[in-house]
Amino acid sequence: MRIVIGQGSCGIAAGAEKVRKALLTTDIPCEDISITGCIGMCYLEPIVDIYDDDEKLTRLVKVSENDAQKIAEFVRTGSEDAVKELFVSEEDKEFLSKQTRIALRNCGIINPEKIDAYIEAGGYQALRKALTQMTPEEVIEVIKTSGLAGRGGAGFPTWFKWNAARQAQGEEKYLICNADEGDPGAFMDRAVIESDPHNLIEGMLIGAYAIGAAHAVVYVRAEYPLAIKRLKNAIEQAKEQGIIGENIFGSGFSCDFMIKAGAGAFVCGEETALIESLEGHRGMPRLKPPFPAQSGFWRKPSNINNVETFANVAWILNNGGEAFASMGTEGSKGTKVFAVTGKIKRSGLVEIPMGKTLRDVIYGICGGVKTDKDFKAVQMGGPSGGCIPKSLIDTVIDYKALGATGAIMGSGGMVVMDESTCMVGMAKFFLDFTAKESCGKCIHCRIGTKRMLEMLDRITKGEGKEGDIELLEELCYSIKDGALCGLGQTAPNPVLTTIKYFRDEYEAHIKDKKCPAGECSDLIEYKIIPERCKGCTLCSKNCPVGAISGTVKNPHTIDTDKCIKCGKCYTVCRFGAVVKE
Repeated sequence: MRIVIGQGSCGIAAGAEKVRKALLTTDIPCEDISITGCIGMCYLEPIVDIYDDDEKLTRLVKVSENDAQKIAEFVRTGSEDAVKELFVSEEDKEFLSKQTRIALRNCGIINPEKIDAYIEAGGYQALRKALTQMTPEEVIEVIKTSGLAGRGGAGFPTWFKWNAARQAQGEEKYLICNADEGDPGAFMDRAVIESDPHNLIEGMLIGAYAIGAAHAVVYVRAEYPLAIKRLKNAIEQAKEQGIIGENIFGSGFSCDFMIKAGAGAFVCGEETALIESLEGHRGMPRLKPPFPAQSGFWRKPSNINNVETFANVAWILNNGGEAFASMGTEGSKGTKVFAVTGKIKRSGLVEIPMGKTLRDVIYGICGGVKTDKDFKAVQMGGPSGGCIPKSLIDTVIDYKALGATGAIMGSGGMVVMDESTCMVGMAKFFLDFTAKESCGKCIHCRIGTKRMLEMLDRITKGEGKEGDIELLEELCYSIKDGALCGLGQTAPNPVLTTIKYFRDEYEAHIKDKKCPAGECSDLIEYKIIPERCKGCTLCSKNCPVGAISGTVKNPHTIDTDKCIKCGKCYTVCRFGAVVKE
C-alpha cells in the first residue's frame, strides 16, 4: 500500500507538507509515503491518495495534519468510519471524469521529482522514436497532421514555426520555452512544470531535434520557485541518464538545456521581448520582421513555444497526429487547459477537447457559481482578453468562436464573475495591470493605456461625463492599431467587451452616479433600516472607525461622514438591516 500526497504549490500552501510530516510520525503500515504534483482539484487541497499496489484505493480531500492518525487507522483496519468525512464526493469526482487529459495526463499521478516515475508512465519513448526512427521532417509532418496550435495565446500552427526555423539558414539554432506565465489567475504552465517536468523536457527535445537546435532554453518566472526547483532536478536526472547532452540515444543528436529566471515583466510573454530579456537587455519587443525563426536569440534562428504546447508533443508522437486531430473543431484541434478561478465552486485546472462550450466548463465541470448570486460573465484570456456575458455562455471554446465575442483564448485563464461584480471596475482592474506592465516603447501603449485608466478611474468615482464612453472606444481602437506588440494591441479588449455587453453599467456610473453591482465604494452608501435592526450591536462592534452608534436592542444608525465604506457592517449583519444604496 502507498500513500501519495499532492504537493503542487496549491497543495503546499493549503498545508500538504504539514500533512506529510504528520503521517511520517505515525505507525502507518504502508510501503511508501511519497509526493505528486497538482491533480487540478485546487479547491480540495490538501489531497491524499491511497493506493493498493497500483490501483487507487481512495482519495481523501481537505486533509489536515490532525487527520494523520485517522488515516493511519484506516490503512491498518480498513474501517472507513475514521476518514468518512474526508472521502471525495461523487460530485467532485465529476471534475476529473468529465475532462480529457493530454497535457495534464501525468499531473497529480506521478512523482515529479523522480525520472523513473516518468519513464514507467511511458516517458521518453516518443523522444527515442523521433531520434531513432524518424527524420526531423517526419516529426514536423506529424505535428502538422495533429493540427497543434500554440497554446500561449496566438494559436499559431506549431508545425509552421518549427518548419520555418528548420529551413532557416545557420548552423546554430535555439529552441526556447516561454514559461513566463503572467496573466492574473493563470497557473497552467506552473502546474505542468511542477507536476510533470520531464514531459516538458521531452517535448522540447523533440522540438529541438525537429528544427535542428543544439540549445534549449526555458524562460520561467522567478515567482515560480518550486517549478524552477523541480525543473532543475529533472534536467540533472535527464543528464545523468544521457537523455540531455551528447549523442542522445546514440542518434548523433546533441542538445543542452538552460533555465533563465525572468524578473516578472508581463511584456516578456511576447516572444521578441522575451528574447531581449534572455540576452540581458530590458524586455522590450522588437520590430517584426525579421521573425525569431530567422533572427532570434543572439540573432540566431530560434523557435518559441509555451509550456502547454510542448506538453502535448510526446503524446502526439506516441499516439499519432490523427488521434490529436480527431479531438476539437475544424479550426482548433486537440485539447486546451484552463485555469478556472473566481466566483466558481470548483476552481482549478481543467483540460477539455476544443469544441466544448463555456457552459460545459462553468457548470458541467466546475459546478457553477459558488455564491447564491447569478452568473454574470467570464473573463477569457486574462488582461489581453475580454468579458463574455451570460447570454453567450453557450459559446463554443475554439479560437474562432471566442474571437468573435471580442475575447481571446489566451493562455487559458478563465475568471468567473457573479452579479456582484462591477464590470466597469473589472475593466479598470485589468487595464491597471496592463498600463503598469507596458514597457513604454511605443506611445500608443505607454500613453494611451494611462489615459484610458484615468478615465475609468473617474467613472468609478462618479466623476464621469457625457462622451466618456465614446472617447474610451476611440482610444481603444487607436491603441489596437498603433501599438507595436501584442500587449498594447490587446490591452483594450476588457474595456471594449465590457462596453459592448455592459454599456448600461457605464451609463449608470456616468449619468446616475450609481454602481449597479454595489462594488464601487465612491458610489455606494450604507444605511440601516430601523424596522429590521434588532440592536444586536454586531455592526457597531465590527466598525473599524466607530461610525455606527446605538444601544442594545434598539435600532442603530450610521454616520455617513465617518463611514469609510469598508462593508464590514453589511457583511456581519444577520438580519438584513444594513443595505447598500
